[in-house]
Amino acid sequence: MIILKPAAMIGKGLHRECFIHPEDINKCIKVVVNGNQQETEREQSYYKFLQKKKIAWDMLPKFYGNIETNMGLGAVFDLIRDHNGQVSKSLKHYLEDKEFVDLHRQKLLNALDELKSYLLKYNIITMPIKSKNILYQQTSEKTGTLHIIDNIGNADFFPLATYSSLLGNNKILRRWNRFYSNLDL
Repeated sequence: MIILKPAAMIGKGLHRECFIHPEDINKCIKVVVNGNQQETEREQSYYKFLQKKKIAWDMLPKFYGNIETNMGLGAVFDLIRDHNGQVSKSLKHYLEDKEFVDLHRQKLLNALDELKSYLLKYNIITMPIKSKNILYQQTSEKTGTLHIIDNIGNADFFPLATYSSLLGNNKILRRWNRFYSNLDL
């Protein structure tokens, strides 16, 4: 059993908390904290589907399965870190820093374009896209990559978009356009 300590927590959402894996600093563990397992099950099912499709994990942390923790079952994922070893921060964090946005606007726009292309290429369906669920990984002083870390998968009763690139890409573009139109860039 893995023991998760409060000091290792790196993120908290509505249903889950995320901790640095105590035995591997390049992985994290997400645990459900309010008893709502449905979102986690949907997301993990979709990750397994993506693994079977053999997508590139360039902008999505890889899922390694579940392990027992002192807080219940935990899902293990890659931990996204910047070039300097720091845990990457959310896109929301950077967008709230107007000075950073002014200095790095083009770099952010390029990273957004790359993320959109990645989602379309691999037909990766998400729930509504939010900047708090995207990490901006600074890969060097001058470059960065975006990674979606939460709300992956398709909650449709008939998830046809998951299996059809045409329907999936239409769904991705609708969600992307809503997300992008709300960004302050």
